[in-house]
Amino acid sequence: METARRVTKRRVRTRANLLDAAFAVFAAKGFGRVSIEEVCEAAGYSRGAFYSNFDSLDELFFALYRQRADLIAEQVSGALALDGPDLDVPAAVDRVTEVLLLDRDWLLVKTDFLVHAAREPAVAETLLEHRARLREAIAERLARARGHTELPAVLGGRDGAAHAVVAAYDGVTTQLLLDRDVERARAWLKQLLTALLTDGSHTTA
Repeated sequence: METARRVTKRRVRTRANLLDAAFAVFAAKGFGRVSIEEVCEAAGYSRGAFYSNFDSLDELFFALYRQRADLIAEQVSGALALDGPDLDVPAAVDRVTEVLLLDRDWLLVKTDFLVHAAREPAVAETLLEHRARLREAIAERLARARGHTELPAVLGGRDGAAHAVVAAYDGVTTQLLLDRDVERARAWLKQLLTALLTDGSHTTA
């Protein structure tokens, strides 16, 4: 039993190291320009170690995507749900924009993979499923917020609001890739989310 436990821990560590190495290589060279051999070399492992954890670079990427999608969902949904009787949307948006993942390396990797998925229907289908889970996590937390400020009717309810939150993030981070201005991106995101999630009675500075 002890041997099995050590093997399991080693496998988890190997997988994590491969993910970290792949992230660095993808960000530096571009997803479509990286081979399995390069990932293995960067991580210090053999191809055998790679294939004992992943079937392909696509599968490895989805593991990276899942990590960050889960983090973003936690950040956004956590900031949009309070234990009190009312949800202060502007204050919640402030918290979102302070902690939200705006990492340029991740945005480069994600954008590369979106282009790849756009040309590969099977990959696109899986990516769409991951994005749907992100929206569902946000929508669920919005629904659970007690006394939530009523969402603008134009959004079509909490599902529409979740779509709008993700779309705002996508748009702001696209601009961030070009101008590299993180503070401006946070300010724009704050304005967009506040406008989207209120009836217009709240304003931002």
